[in-house]
Amino acid sequence: MREPSEPSAHPEPPAEPPAGPVRRRRGPGRPRQDETDDGPGTQERIRLAAREVFAERGYDKTSVRGVAKVAGVDPALVHHYFGSKDDLFAAVIEVSMEPALVVPAIIGDGPDGIGERLARYFLGIWENPVSRAPLLAVIRSALTHEAAAKVLRGLILRRVLERVAADLDVPDPTLRAELAASHMIGIALLRYVVRVEPLASADPEAIVALVAPTLQRYLTEE
Repeated sequence: MREPSEPSAHPEPPAEPPAGPVRRRRGPGRPRQDETDDGPGTQERIRLAAREVFAERGYDKTSVRGVAKVAGVDPALVHHYFGSKDDLFAAVIEVSMEPALVVPAIIGDGPDGIGERLARYFLGIWENPVSRAPLLAVIRSALTHEAAAKVLRGLILRRVLERVAADLDVPDPTLRAELAASHMIGIALLRYVVRVEPLASADPEAIVALVAPTLQRYLTEE
C-alpha cells in the first residue's frame, strides 16, 4: 500500500485579488463614480448637447436619453446634474438669458433710459445665433406645452421683468412686467418665428428706437 502523502512544507499562497479598484454596485438611477469625476466639464457638455437637441427637435421631441446620447454620457448622469427634462430645459434657456447678470445692467443708475436698455438686451439675445436657437425652441414649444410655457414665464417674466419693475418701485409691477413682456415676446414671435416683413428684416437699432419709449412708459410712469 502507498503511504499517504504528507502536506507540503511550502504551501502555495492564496490567490491575490484582481488588480485595480473594486467597483461597487450602483443603485438604480445613480451614475458611476467615474462618470462624475470631471464635474463641471461634464455638466457643460450636457448643457451644450441639450441646447443643440432642444433647438433641433423642440421641447416635445427632446428626451433625456436623446440629450445623453449626444453628450456621450449615461442618461442617469443627466438626471444627476439637472433633474427632470423640464429642469434641463430651464437651465439651457437661463444660460442664454443670464438674468442674474443682465438685471443690474438693465436697471443701471436709475429709471432714465431703462426702456432702451431693456429693448437692446432683449433684441441682443435674439440677434445672437447661439442664444437664439434655444429661445426659438421655447417660444414655439410654449404655444402648445405647459412645461415650456412655465419656463418662459419663469425666466422672462419673473426672473427679469418683474425684478426690473420691482426694483424701480412703481405701482403694479407685475402688470407692468406683463405688458412689457407681451410687447417683447410679440416682437420675437413675429420677427424670428413667423418672420413677418418688414419687421423680420428691419434694423435692430430701428426697432429699439421705436420700442424703447413704450417700454419706458410701461416701467416708469405712474
